[in-house]
Amino acid sequence: MRVFWEKSYDGATMRELTDAMGINRSSMYTAFRDKEALFKLAVERYATGPMSYLHAALREKHFKDVVRSALKGTADFLSTPGNPRGCLSVQGALASSTESEPVKQMMVELRRQGETALKKRIQQAKNDGELAAEVNPSDYARFFGLIVSGLAVQSVNGASRSEMQRSVDIFLQLLGY
Repeated sequence: MRVFWEKSYDGATMRELTDAMGINRSSMYTAFRDKEALFKLAVERYATGPMSYLHAALREKHFKDVVRSALKGTADFLSTPGNPRGCLSVQGALASSTESEPVKQMMVELRRQGETALKKRIQQAKNDGELAAEVNPSDYARFFGLIVSGLAVQSVNGASRSEMQRSVDIFLQLLGY
C-alpha cells in the first residue's frame, strides 16, 4: 500500500513492490495474480485503515461536526510523520497510462463512493434542518471533495500540519462553522 501511495500505480515497480512485501516476483504473482489485483487490495486496505477517519466523521451527530472532523482529520492524516505525502486516492492513479485505465476507473469509483456517502449525509442534514433547503447535495459534496483534494496537493507540495490546519480553519470560518 505504501509503495503505491508514494509512487502511484504506474510509478511502482514490481521490484519495489516485492521488496516491500519481502517476497519474490513469482510469489507475488501466485499470491495476488497481478499488479492490478494487488493495487485493488492496497486501496481497500487504505480505505479501511488510514482513511477510516472519514467514515467516522460521517457518523458525527451534527453536520458542522462532520465537516470539521473530516477536514481537520484530513490535515492531520496528510501530515502524519512517516506517511507518504499526499493521498493514494488522488495520486495513486490520477496520472496513469492508457494501459492503466482500469486502475484509473477504480480510483474514480472510489472517489464517487465517498462523494455519494457525503451526499447522503448532506441530504440528512437538510432533512434535519441543519442546512438550507436550497443546498444542492451533489454540488456541496463535489466542492467538499475539491477542498480535500486541494489539501492533498498542498501536502505533496510540502505544506506542514499547521499550514494545512490554518487553511482548514479559514474554510470553516467561511462556512460559519
